[in-house]
Amino acid sequence: MLYPFYEMNHAAMAPIRFMAEAGLTFWGNEFNPLSRTPFGRQAIASLQMFERATRRYDKPEFDITSTKVSGKDVAVREEIVWQMPFCDLLNFAKDMPAKSKPQTKLLMVAPMSGHFATLLKGTVQEMLPDYDVYVTDWHDARNVPLAHGRFDLDDYSDTLISILQHLGTRAHVMAVCQPSVPVMAAVTLMNAAKDPLAPLSMVLMGGPIDTQRNPTAVNKLAQEKGLQWLRDNMVMNVTGGHPGAGREVYPGFMQLGSFLAMNAERHFKAHKELYHSLVDGNDDDAARHQIFYDEYMAVMDLTAEFYLQTVERVFINHDLPNGTYRHRGALIDPAVVTKTGLMTVEGERDDISGVGQTQAAHDIFVNIPAGKKLHHLQMDVGHYGVFSGSKFRAEVAPKIKAFFKTLEK
Repeated sequence: MLYPFYEMNHAAMAPIRFMAEAGLTFWGNEFNPLSRTPFGRQAIASLQMFERATRRYDKPEFDITSTKVSGKDVAVREEIVWQMPFCDLLNFAKDMPAKSKPQTKLLMVAPMSGHFATLLKGTVQEMLPDYDVYVTDWHDARNVPLAHGRFDLDDYSDTLISILQHLGTRAHVMAVCQPSVPVMAAVTLMNAAKDPLAPLSMVLMGGPIDTQRNPTAVNKLAQEKGLQWLRDNMVMNVTGGHPGAGREVYPGFMQLGSFLAMNAERHFKAHKELYHSLVDGNDDDAARHQIFYDEYMAVMDLTAEFYLQTVERVFINHDLPNGTYRHRGALIDPAVVTKTGLMTVEGERDDISGVGQTQAAHDIFVNIPAGKKLHHLQMDVGHYGVFSGSKFRAEVAPKIKAFFKTLEK
């Protein structure tokens, strides 16, 4: 009943939200002299806070239109170059200078864990000058009709293999958080098949590869509650009014609620600061907050089968570190991987994937030569700092690029 209640609550708030928007039009009008008074600023701030708390956040845009290549400005076009019902493959095509050498392809595998692929905007911007960047743009499951069937953890790995083969040349693969596990499976399968398009390297960033190491609150929840409790309480049917009506999903609003609850005090403080920034006229501070939360609050539903398989095989049974990971029923053998390099990146203060969980990949891929392996622990960052922000740009990204270059020789 929770899914229809959520939809009903959103619809019920629509008239009040409309009144708040009308109030913002009045109080925020630059020709209204009251808008610059202390009372006016408080009214604007209060109405904005209410509107933001009750809106449904749409899927954000990447909005990347240019970058620099060899110090020169070049235009960037976002193109869909491959499609399936549950995923688009985006390419950030660049208008490269004449006679430029083709750049190595880089596939960024966005997490399918509630947020949209635009969460990687900063990652894309940092890698775009040096690489031909592609990103998996996963679809909101509530918008995928039932006629398109299921999508589970094995489908995820198969999708990645199809994409890598579509690229037509050996590429680097960067997996951010959740996709570290299906990327490892896909790379193993391609190496086992002696696929000439097996990736040059895989970079696994803040991924839950062995959640037995330094388990976080997220990891402990799965262990404590168990699969049946999660199925009974977290899986719901999409209601009418959406293309995917009737599909079983793990709703995005449930995932968002979990994330907010994990750091409730920090999020409350951030919104309190936003209110005061709006009242005090600190537009830059307010804008930074709004940009972050416009992305953070935009969520998508996941198919129930993908969610439950991930919980069972990654967080409860620990199939990869235990050597029991199966794809379509067949046991995979990471020991066959020799052609693909491995780099792992962790954040010292990551409260979603604990320190050591991603590094565990080095103990699983035992036959990758030492010269093709690298681990980096980034100090003073949490989960999101592993792949975005100032420390990512200044310290993590340069190490990734240097690692890539050693494998491209």
